[in-house]
Amino acid sequence: MGHQGGRGERRISAVFLGIVAVMAVTGWAVWTDYAASPGLAVFLFVTSAWIVSLCLHEYAHARTALHGGDLTVGAKGYLTLNPLKYTHALLSIVLPVLFVIMGGIGLPGGAVYIERDRIAGRWKHSLISAAGPLANVAFAIVCTAPFWLHALDGVPVAFRFALAFLALLQVSAAILNFLPVPGLDGYGIIEPWLSHRVRRELAPIAPFGLIALFAMLWIPEVNQFFFGVVDGVLSALGVNERAAYCGQDLYRFWQGGDSFFCAAPVE
Repeated sequence: MGHQGGRGERRISAVFLGIVAVMAVTGWAVWTDYAASPGLAVFLFVTSAWIVSLCLHEYAHARTALHGGDLTVGAKGYLTLNPLKYTHALLSIVLPVLFVIMGGIGLPGGAVYIERDRIAGRWKHSLISAAGPLANVAFAIVCTAPFWLHALDGVPVAFRFALAFLALLQVSAAILNFLPVPGLDGYGIIEPWLSHRVRRELAPIAPFGLIALFAMLWIPEVNQFFFGVVDGVLSALGVNERAAYCGQDLYRFWQGGDSFFCAAPVE
């Protein structure tokens, strides 16, 4: 008999609700131009929204694993959306936030621990890995909805820029997560279909996959190509490169920014 768990194991945590509250309040401050420093408000709004998306990413993994047969995820607290319950809170939350601040990259973090031996069927394993980045895809679609629905009338410029930058983070996170690099979700999708020999040989590389990926993105040519792909996806979703740039410019309020460049309306 598996452990079914009680309602407490699936009750949304106060920590997550607190982060959502920060996102709502700072989003309102950006929308109404209430804040004395719009850059600070954008920073807090985008950062809290980014953490919310990280929580939803990990929740998607856990929830899919629960339906796949791993009934232990509830007892581990993964269904409460509490980021402090993750296996590595540092990898899951702190490092992705630092990556956003340093390079404007939605780099995925680590991880909820899924007991894979409880789950039968290769398709289930692949779906569990895919669920996380698909949550980022869904978040990106929501962020870009005002753009591709041509519903920007009445949306304040600062809020528009913040949404564009947040969408950039979601798109970049989804693309990076889907890469078949050991340690990332993309590899988790294909891993069940690989031979035991290949999986055994690649297993030692997994802990370093994320680090290697981050290092690669510091190579100018790789960085330019990657963000070219991200910009292409954003453009398809109705978000132009300038809006995302201005959102990042506002986000990094401590650097001052090219306010003249971002002052004019963005279609």
